[in-house]
Amino acid sequence: MGNQRLWYKRPAATWDEALPLGNGRLGAMVFGGVREERFALNEDTLWSGFPRDTNNYEALRYLKTARELIAKGEYGEAERLVRDKMLGANVQSYEPLGDLRLDLHAPDGEPASYARELELDTAVSKVRYELGGVTYVRESFVSAPDQALVVRLTTAGGAPVDVDAALDSPLRHEVGPAGSDLLLEGRAPTHIADNYRGDHPYSIQYEDDAGLSFAIRLRAVVDGGSLSQDGGALRIRGARAVTLLLAAATDFAGYDVMPKPGAVRLAETCAATLDAASTASYPALRKRHETEHRALFDRVELSLGGGADAADETPTDERLARYREGARDDRLEELYFQYGRYLLIASSRPGTQPANLQGIWNDRVQPPWCSDYTTNINTQMNYWPAELCNLSECHEPLFGMIADLCRTGARTAAVHYGARGWTTHHNVDLWRASTPSGGDPSWAFWPMGGVWLCRHLWEHYAYNLDERFLRETAMPPMRGAARFALDWLAEAADGTLVTSPSTSPENRFLLPNGEPCSVSAGATMDIALVRDLFANLLEAYRVTGEEDAAFVAELEGALRRLPPYRIDDQGRLQEWLEPFPESEPGHRHVSHLYGLYPGEDMTPDAAPALAEACRATLASRLAHGGGHTGWSAAWLVNLYARLRDGEAAYEYVFTLLRRSTLPNLFDNHPPFQIDGNFGGAAGMAEMLLQSHGGTLRLLPALPSAWPSGRVRGLKARGGFVVDISWADARLASAAVRSNAGARCRLADASRWVVRDAAAAEVAVDADGGFATAAGGVYRIEPRA
Repeated sequence: MGNQRLWYKRPAATWDEALPLGNGRLGAMVFGGVREERFALNEDTLWSGFPRDTNNYEALRYLKTARELIAKGEYGEAERLVRDKMLGANVQSYEPLGDLRLDLHAPDGEPASYARELELDTAVSKVRYELGGVTYVRESFVSAPDQALVVRLTTAGGAPVDVDAALDSPLRHEVGPAGSDLLLEGRAPTHIADNYRGDHPYSIQYEDDAGLSFAIRLRAVVDGGSLSQDGGALRIRGARAVTLLLAAATDFAGYDVMPKPGAVRLAETCAATLDAASTASYPALRKRHETEHRALFDRVELSLGGGADAADETPTDERLARYREGARDDRLEELYFQYGRYLLIASSRPGTQPANLQGIWNDRVQPPWCSDYTTNINTQMNYWPAELCNLSECHEPLFGMIADLCRTGARTAAVHYGARGWTTHHNVDLWRASTPSGGDPSWAFWPMGGVWLCRHLWEHYAYNLDERFLRETAMPPMRGAARFALDWLAEAADGTLVTSPSTSPENRFLLPNGEPCSVSAGATMDIALVRDLFANLLEAYRVTGEEDAAFVAELEGALRRLPPYRIDDQGRLQEWLEPFPESEPGHRHVSHLYGLYPGEDMTPDAAPALAEACRATLASRLAHGGGHTGWSAAWLVNLYARLRDGEAAYEYVFTLLRRSTLPNLFDNHPPFQIDGNFGGAAGMAEMLLQSHGGTLRLLPALPSAWPSGRVRGLKARGGFVVDISWADARLASAAVRSNAGARCRLADASRWVVRDAAAAEVAVDADGGFATAAGGVYRIEPRA
């Protein structure tokens, strides 16, 4: 496929310009230097800390008092009580593994014909340049089949490859020989404290008998020439070609397993990986890697009908600069979409940790926001493209984390709130912290993270109709989160059930005295989350036929007693149960619009009045400067797509690229956060295909900027895979492949003719539905 690469005319000067490689577990940022190359490395289980109990055993003592204060309208006092008595400890940080550094011996002078690139469809980075009449070429990739970073160095014309390869790490470590390999062994900090104010005298702490251990092992496979070790580096001279193989490992054995320094022989673990990989030739290694990657990446193609592939001849950073100045570039938008899919493949695979705030790429010992799992929007946004963009397998690490949180979160539910089930708050780490963090209640006190995460379990079922997954993997966590929600609900004076204490993530309202406050009862997002979970779980009981009459009755009864959504006197959806004035009218979070997206009970079909209230809310936020962070703009793409406003949705695609994108196309919060990349890709797909509410909508939010195009391989709920072609801003044709044999319902069905593989017209009922057979393909065309 054309236009599937990022490329540049100069090496990366900073980490934000380097290009990412990854296999879900092992990550590398490639700088593309001429005389010095750097691969900044990460391993997804290398975090500070160790298993510890962060529950606040005094919190429950104050819950009753907090609820009484809230019931009396004394919100400021309730917030102070929550802040002083009911919060917990901050999570630990995702750590950099280290660096592979290459000292490249080459003639003096400036390079000619320099190019570095990342091919998205092969997941291979390439660097090529000329010096002294010699062409130097490097290729690198992180292989999932071989679990190694592979770097290939060659020259054109028979000139020798002379290179020194060294390992380093910002963490405590030692480097030395291991036979003919180079071995780095190190330890992660046992604690990294919040030091944003710079006032902590010992914010990075190491302990001799605790913390994770790690190892990096480097091996050179040399074609001709010599290999030796000198000063802690592999020294290669006169080679025709060199293949470097790098493996890494930690002694992480589970969120609840205490690391024991020296108990796991990590050098041997890495050696076994390298032994297996080194039995294959470089072409064989690359073929295995590329075949495995393409099996995921090639499922989806997108063409927005832009100019010729000549756009690809302009370096990516120059295209981005022109785009910021207002130059249209459909192909850059296509590239951005596919880059989001590429990044999810590279950072989240079955058996790995989920993608964190930075995916798997981080070069700081004290990264922004700990590079953690922020579960009040950011972690969820990471996985918005997983189903729709046909990468369901990449969703699996999140399900694994949910299963872990069911256990840690059960203790938090019991200790903090005396509740059944399980909960988690807004920050999670490798050790599956589920408690409130420290800090301010507006972000720290939000026990609804588990309820939101359960939406992802339901979505995976809805897209794939795997009843075994629903029964065995999804329903147990959903039941646990629902039990917590049932116990967390409190009866209000009007007889409705509300969450209390309640916050709307990271936002505040104003008290009558003008003081900002975040704590009240029944924030709209809480109610939307609970309503969504209860409804999905009740549907799961219907689908599976499981019987639990008492629990089902409890869910149904509570669902009927949830307060209705409320619209204020300006026509906006209220963010809180009361019509509080907003402390920050342009706040980046729009949590109360959850029911519009990713939920589905405020959509134009489900609730037209609420959808219009959501539209008014967005207009108000944006009038006051909202959507100013990368991920917030990405959320707006999805929200406007659900409102079927293609022009507004496209405006925020444009905004993402113009205002919130780094030279390597990473999302810029600022600083770098990967959620905007994922949310942006999901939003672009949502503009082209929607399937919530049991109805397939083709081109529901097509903007005038994309008058013609095609997309192949998007997934829809109901077990469908959909291809769409359009011209002159109208559907030309579509194909629906049915994986599960479910009934398909089309929006505006009277406008379309549906034909089967034999071109026979398929009967469509008055509701727009038609029967499908598993494996069947159905073509949809405009009715003449």
